[in-house]
Amino acid sequence: MSKTIRIGTRDSELALWQAHTVQKKLNDLGYKTEITAVKSQGDIILDKPLYELGITGIFTKTLDIAMLNGQVDIAVHSMKDVPTALPIGIMQAAVLERANTLDILVHKGNLEFLNSNGTIATGSLRRQAQWLNKYPNHTVVDLRGNVNTRMQKLQDSDWNGAVFAAAGLERINLKPENYINLDWMVPAPAQGAMVVVAMENDDFCREALAKLNHAETEICTHIEREFLKTLEGGCTAPIGALATFTSDKIDFEGVLFSLDGKEKHVIKKSRTFDSYKNFGKNCAEEILNNGGSALMESIRRDLKK
Repeated sequence: MSKTIRIGTRDSELALWQAHTVQKKLNDLGYKTEITAVKSQGDIILDKPLYELGITGIFTKTLDIAMLNGQVDIAVHSMKDVPTALPIGIMQAAVLERANTLDILVHKGNLEFLNSNGTIATGSLRRQAQWLNKYPNHTVVDLRGNVNTRMQKLQDSDWNGAVFAAAGLERINLKPENYINLDWMVPAPAQGAMVVVAMENDDFCREALAKLNHAETEICTHIEREFLKTLEGGCTAPIGALATFTSDKIDFEGVLFSLDGKEKHVIKKSRTFDSYKNFGKNCAEEILNNGGSALMESIRRDLKK
Protein backbone atom coordinates (compact mmCIF):
# COMPACT_ATOMS: atom_id res chain seq x y z
CA MET A 1 0.00 0.00 0.00
CA SER A 2 2.93 2.33 -0.64
CA LYS A 3 1.25 4.35 -3.41
CA THR A 4 -0.53 7.53 -2.31
CA ILE A 5 -3.96 7.74 -3.94
CA ARG A 6 -4.56 11.28 -5.21
CA ILE A 7 -8.26 12.14 -4.86
CA GLY A 8 -9.58 14.77 -7.24
CA THR A 9 -12.59 16.90 -6.32
CA ARG A 10 -14.30 20.19 -7.13
CA ASP A 11 -13.63 22.89 -4.56
CA SER A 12 -17.19 23.51 -3.35
CA GLU A 13 -18.05 22.69 0.27
CA LEU A 14 -20.25 19.74 -0.74
CA ALA A 15 -17.68 18.32 -3.17
CA LEU A 16 -14.96 18.55 -0.51
CA TRP A 17 -17.23 16.85 2.04
CA GLN A 18 -17.72 13.98 -0.41
CA ALA A 19 -13.99 13.70 -1.12
CA HIS A 20 -13.14 13.68 2.60
CA THR A 21 -15.74 10.94 3.14
CA VAL A 22 -14.01 8.75 0.54
CA GLN A 23 -10.59 9.68 1.94
CA LYS A 24 -11.57 8.56 5.44
CA LYS A 25 -12.92 5.23 4.15
CA LEU A 26 -9.69 4.56 2.25
CA ASN A 27 -7.52 5.66 5.19
CA ASP A 28 -9.46 3.32 7.50
CA LEU A 29 -8.54 0.48 5.13
CA GLY A 30 -4.87 1.44 5.40
CA TYR A 31 -4.40 3.37 2.15
CA LYS A 32 -2.42 6.60 1.90
CA THR A 33 -4.36 9.44 0.27
CA GLU A 34 -4.22 13.13 -0.55
CA ILE A 35 -6.92 15.49 -1.82
CA THR A 36 -6.47 17.76 -4.83
CA ALA A 37 -9.25 20.35 -5.24
CA VAL A 38 -9.78 21.95 -8.65
CA LYS A 39 -12.12 24.65 -9.86
CA SER A 40 -14.77 23.30 -12.22
CA GLN A 41 -14.17 25.29 -15.39
CA GLY A 42 -16.24 24.98 -18.51
CA ASP A 43 -13.60 26.73 -20.59
CA ILE A 44 -10.63 24.38 -20.36
CA ILE A 45 -9.42 23.49 -23.83
CA LEU A 46 -10.09 19.84 -24.51
CA ASP A 47 -6.91 18.76 -26.24
CA LYS A 48 -7.43 15.08 -25.61
CA PRO A 49 -8.60 13.04 -28.60
CA LEU A 50 -9.70 10.46 -26.01
CA TYR A 51 -12.28 12.93 -24.84
CA GLU A 52 -15.12 12.01 -27.11
CA LEU A 53 -18.72 10.77 -26.98
CA GLY A 54 -19.92 14.37 -26.67
CA ILE A 55 -19.46 14.34 -22.92
CA THR A 56 -21.74 16.97 -21.42
CA GLY A 57 -20.82 16.86 -17.74
CA ILE A 58 -19.79 20.40 -16.97
CA PHE A 59 -19.16 19.43 -13.32
CA THR A 60 -17.09 16.37 -14.16
CA LYS A 61 -15.14 17.60 -17.20
CA THR A 62 -12.31 19.33 -15.31
CA LEU A 63 -11.67 16.26 -13.16
CA ASP A 64 -11.87 13.93 -16.16
CA ILE A 65 -9.09 15.96 -17.79
CA ALA A 66 -7.02 15.96 -14.58
CA MET A 67 -7.31 12.15 -14.52
CA LEU A 68 -6.48 11.72 -18.20
CA ASN A 69 -3.46 14.01 -17.73
CA GLY A 70 -2.28 11.98 -14.71
CA GLN A 71 -2.70 14.82 -12.18
CA VAL A 72 -5.07 12.82 -9.96
CA ASP A 73 -5.75 9.08 -9.63
CA ILE A 74 -9.45 9.02 -8.74
CA ALA A 75 -12.32 11.50 -8.66
CA VAL A 76 -15.41 11.75 -6.45
CA HIS A 77 -18.73 12.98 -7.87
CA SER A 78 -22.38 13.35 -7.03
CA MET A 79 -23.51 10.52 -9.28
CA LYS A 80 -26.47 12.43 -10.70
CA ASP A 81 -24.00 14.95 -12.22
CA VAL A 82 -22.04 12.28 -14.10
CA PRO A 83 -22.87 11.72 -17.80
CA THR A 84 -24.06 8.19 -18.59
CA ALA A 85 -21.12 7.76 -20.99
CA LEU A 86 -17.74 8.14 -19.28
CA PRO A 87 -14.66 9.24 -21.26
CA ILE A 88 -12.60 6.44 -22.76
CA GLY A 89 -10.07 5.20 -20.19
CA ILE A 90 -12.15 6.20 -17.14
CA MET A 91 -14.44 3.76 -15.33
CA GLN A 92 -16.87 3.64 -12.43
CA ALA A 93 -14.93 2.05 -9.57
CA ALA A 94 -17.28 2.40 -6.58
CA VAL A 95 -20.77 3.58 -5.73
CA LEU A 96 -21.17 4.45 -2.05
CA GLU A 97 -24.27 3.63 -0.04
CA ARG A 98 -27.05 5.97 -1.02
CA ALA A 99 -28.27 8.83 1.16
CA ASN A 100 -31.66 10.59 1.03
CA THR A 101 -33.12 10.51 -2.51
CA LEU A 102 -35.79 13.17 -1.95
CA ASP A 103 -36.08 16.66 -3.39
CA ILE A 104 -37.14 19.31 -0.90
CA LEU A 105 -38.65 22.78 -1.18
CA VAL A 106 -36.80 25.35 0.90
CA HIS A 107 -39.25 28.19 1.61
CA LYS A 108 -39.45 31.39 3.65
CA GLY A 109 -41.89 30.34 6.34
CA ASN A 110 -45.12 30.88 4.39
CA LEU A 111 -46.65 28.17 2.20
CA GLU A 112 -49.87 29.96 1.25
CA PHE A 113 -48.48 30.46 -2.26
CA LEU A 114 -48.94 26.73 -2.90
CA ASN A 115 -52.67 27.41 -3.16
CA SER A 116 -52.34 30.47 -5.40
CA ASN A 117 -49.59 32.05 -7.52
CA GLY A 118 -45.93 31.74 -6.68
CA THR A 119 -42.37 31.82 -7.97
CA ILE A 120 -40.04 28.87 -7.47
CA ALA A 121 -36.36 28.65 -8.41
CA THR A 122 -34.48 25.67 -9.85
CA GLY A 123 -31.86 25.11 -12.52
CA SER A 124 -33.15 21.60 -13.22
CA LEU A 125 -35.45 20.86 -16.18
CA ARG A 126 -36.72 17.80 -14.29
CA ARG A 127 -37.73 19.80 -11.21
CA GLN A 128 -39.18 22.61 -13.32
CA ALA A 129 -41.39 20.25 -15.36
CA GLN A 130 -42.67 18.34 -12.33
CA TRP A 131 -43.36 21.57 -10.42
CA LEU A 132 -45.32 23.08 -13.34
CA ASN A 133 -47.22 19.81 -13.77
CA LYS A 134 -48.45 20.09 -10.17
CA TYR A 135 -48.64 23.91 -9.96
CA PRO A 136 -49.41 25.16 -13.49
CA ASN A 137 -50.12 28.72 -12.25
CA HIS A 138 -46.64 29.12 -10.81
CA THR A 139 -43.57 30.70 -12.39
CA VAL A 140 -40.27 28.80 -12.34
CA VAL A 141 -37.04 30.81 -12.60
CA ASP A 142 -33.50 29.59 -13.22
CA LEU A 143 -31.12 29.06 -10.29
CA ARG A 144 -27.48 28.09 -10.76
CA GLY A 145 -24.37 27.67 -8.63
CA ASN A 146 -23.24 25.34 -5.85
CA VAL A 147 -25.52 24.60 -2.90
CA ASN A 148 -24.23 27.48 -0.77
CA THR A 149 -24.59 29.99 -3.63
CA ARG A 150 -28.13 28.85 -4.39
CA MET A 151 -29.20 29.11 -0.74
CA GLN A 152 -27.82 32.67 -0.60
CA LYS A 153 -29.57 33.62 -3.86
CA LEU A 154 -32.85 32.35 -2.43
CA GLN A 155 -32.44 34.47 0.72
CA ASP A 156 -31.61 37.56 -1.35
CA SER A 157 -34.59 37.11 -3.71
CA ASP A 158 -38.32 37.67 -3.62
CA TRP A 159 -38.97 34.06 -4.68
CA ASN A 160 -41.30 31.92 -2.56
CA GLY A 161 -38.88 29.01 -2.48
CA ALA A 162 -36.32 26.88 -4.29
CA VAL A 163 -35.97 23.13 -4.87
CA PHE A 164 -32.87 21.29 -3.64
CA ALA A 165 -31.72 17.69 -3.29
CA ALA A 166 -32.11 16.84 0.40
CA ALA A 167 -28.87 14.83 0.44
CA GLY A 168 -26.65 17.75 -0.55
CA LEU A 169 -28.01 20.03 2.18
CA GLU A 170 -27.91 17.28 4.81
CA ARG A 171 -24.30 16.39 4.05
CA ILE A 172 -23.03 19.88 4.88
CA ASN A 173 -25.62 20.69 7.58
CA LEU A 174 -27.25 23.39 5.49
CA LYS A 175 -30.81 22.06 5.63
CA PRO A 176 -32.91 24.87 7.16
CA GLU A 177 -36.01 24.63 9.35
CA ASN A 178 -38.24 25.96 6.58
CA TYR A 179 -38.53 23.06 4.16
CA ILE A 180 -41.01 20.45 3.00
CA ASN A 181 -40.30 17.03 1.49
CA LEU A 182 -41.45 16.76 -2.13
CA ASP A 183 -42.26 13.06 -1.97
CA TRP A 184 -44.41 13.40 -5.13
CA MET A 185 -41.40 14.49 -7.19
CA VAL A 186 -39.44 11.67 -8.85
CA PRO A 187 -35.72 12.31 -8.21
CA ALA A 188 -32.94 12.51 -10.76
CA PRO A 189 -31.39 9.17 -11.71
CA ALA A 190 -28.76 8.32 -9.05
CA GLN A 191 -29.79 11.21 -6.76
CA GLY A 192 -28.31 10.85 -3.27
CA ALA A 193 -25.51 8.56 -4.44
CA MET A 194 -21.78 9.27 -4.67
CA VAL A 195 -19.59 7.63 -7.31
CA VAL A 196 -15.82 7.28 -7.45
CA VAL A 197 -14.16 6.90 -10.85
CA ALA A 198 -10.68 5.59 -11.63
CA MET A 199 -8.55 4.90 -14.68
CA GLU A 200 -9.32 1.54 -16.29
CA ASN A 201 -5.63 0.59 -16.30
CA ASP A 202 -5.06 1.48 -12.61
CA ASP A 203 -5.44 -1.89 -10.89
CA PHE A 204 -4.23 -0.54 -7.52
CA CYS A 205 -6.94 2.13 -7.22
CA ARG A 206 -9.64 -0.08 -8.71
CA GLU A 207 -8.91 -2.79 -6.15
CA ALA A 208 -8.93 -0.27 -3.29
CA LEU A 209 -12.22 1.32 -4.38
CA ALA A 210 -13.95 -2.03 -4.93
CA LYS A 211 -13.90 -2.37 -1.13
CA LEU A 212 -16.07 0.77 -0.81
CA ASN A 213 -18.73 -0.34 -3.31
CA HIS A 214 -22.31 -0.78 -2.05
CA ALA A 215 -23.89 -3.46 -4.25
CA GLU A 216 -27.53 -2.51 -3.69
CA THR A 217 -26.91 1.15 -4.53
CA GLU A 218 -24.81 0.15 -7.54
CA ILE A 219 -27.67 -1.96 -8.95
CA CYS A 220 -30.38 0.67 -8.33
CA THR A 221 -28.35 3.52 -9.83
CA HIS A 222 -27.40 1.31 -12.80
CA ILE A 223 -31.10 0.71 -13.57
CA GLU A 224 -31.92 4.43 -13.24
CA ARG A 225 -29.00 5.58 -15.41
CA GLU A 226 -29.77 2.92 -18.02
CA PHE A 227 -33.33 4.32 -18.19
CA LEU A 228 -31.88 7.83 -18.60
CA LYS A 229 -29.35 6.80 -21.25
CA THR A 230 -31.95 4.97 -23.34
CA LEU A 231 -34.41 7.89 -23.24
CA GLU A 232 -31.95 10.73 -23.68
CA GLY A 233 -29.79 9.74 -26.57
CA GLY A 234 -27.40 12.56 -25.70
CA CYS A 235 -29.99 15.21 -24.93
CA THR A 236 -30.92 16.81 -21.62
CA ALA A 237 -34.59 16.30 -20.75
CA PRO A 238 -36.97 16.32 -17.76
CA ILE A 239 -36.39 12.71 -16.70
CA GLY A 240 -36.78 11.21 -13.22
CA ALA A 241 -36.08 7.66 -12.08
CA LEU A 242 -35.94 5.76 -8.80
CA ALA A 243 -35.23 2.07 -8.21
CA THR A 244 -35.61 0.64 -4.71
CA PHE A 245 -35.01 -2.76 -3.14
CA THR A 246 -37.90 -4.31 -1.25
CA SER A 247 -37.78 -7.66 0.53
CA ASP A 248 -37.99 -9.81 -2.60
CA LYS A 249 -37.87 -7.49 -5.64
CA ILE A 250 -36.73 -4.22 -7.18
CA ASP A 251 -39.40 -1.54 -7.68
CA PHE A 252 -38.86 1.08 -10.37
CA GLU A 253 -40.59 4.34 -11.20
CA GLY A 254 -39.57 6.39 -14.23
CA VAL A 255 -41.00 9.63 -15.64
CA LEU A 256 -40.55 11.76 -18.74
CA PHE A 257 -42.16 15.22 -18.91
CA SER A 258 -42.46 17.94 -21.51
CA LEU A 259 -40.50 21.09 -20.62
CA ASP A 260 -43.71 22.89 -19.59
CA GLY A 261 -44.88 19.93 -17.47
CA LYS A 262 -48.11 19.51 -19.43
CA GLU A 263 -47.23 16.15 -20.98
CA LYS A 264 -46.27 13.30 -18.67
CA HIS A 265 -45.20 9.70 -19.27
CA VAL A 266 -44.94 7.43 -16.22
CA ILE A 267 -43.88 3.82 -15.83
CA LYS A 268 -43.95 1.73 -12.65
CA LYS A 269 -42.66 -1.86 -12.73
CA SER A 270 -41.13 -4.47 -10.47
CA ARG A 271 -38.61 -7.22 -11.14
CA THR A 272 -36.95 -9.95 -9.13
CA PHE A 273 -33.31 -9.49 -8.15
CA ASP A 274 -32.06 -12.05 -10.65
CA SER A 275 -33.72 -10.36 -13.64
CA TYR A 276 -32.70 -6.72 -13.36
CA LYS A 277 -30.53 -6.88 -16.49
CA ASN A 278 -31.89 -4.34 -19.04
CA PHE A 279 -34.67 -3.39 -16.58
CA GLY A 280 -34.06 0.35 -17.01
CA LYS A 281 -33.62 0.01 -20.77
CA ASN A 282 -36.87 -1.94 -21.15
CA CYS A 283 -38.81 0.63 -19.12
CA ALA A 284 -37.41 3.46 -21.24
CA GLU A 285 -38.27 1.62 -24.46
CA GLU A 286 -41.85 1.18 -23.27
CA ILE A 287 -42.14 4.96 -22.74
CA LEU A 288 -40.48 5.70 -26.11
CA ASN A 289 -42.91 3.36 -27.89
CA ASN A 290 -45.92 5.02 -26.26
CA GLY A 291 -45.41 8.64 -27.24
CA GLY A 292 -42.07 9.26 -25.54
CA SER A 293 -40.13 9.22 -28.82
CA ALA A 294 -42.16 12.10 -30.27
CA LEU A 295 -41.85 14.03 -27.00
CA MET A 296 -38.06 13.59 -26.93
CA GLU A 297 -37.89 14.89 -30.52
CA SER A 298 -39.86 18.01 -29.60
CA ILE A 299 -37.67 18.56 -26.50
CA ARG A 300 -34.54 18.35 -28.66
CA ARG A 301 -36.00 20.92 -31.06
CA ASP A 302 -37.03 23.26 -28.22
CA LEU A 303 -33.63 23.10 -26.52
CA LYS A 304 -31.83 23.91 -29.79
CA LYS A 305 -33.76 27.18 -30.21
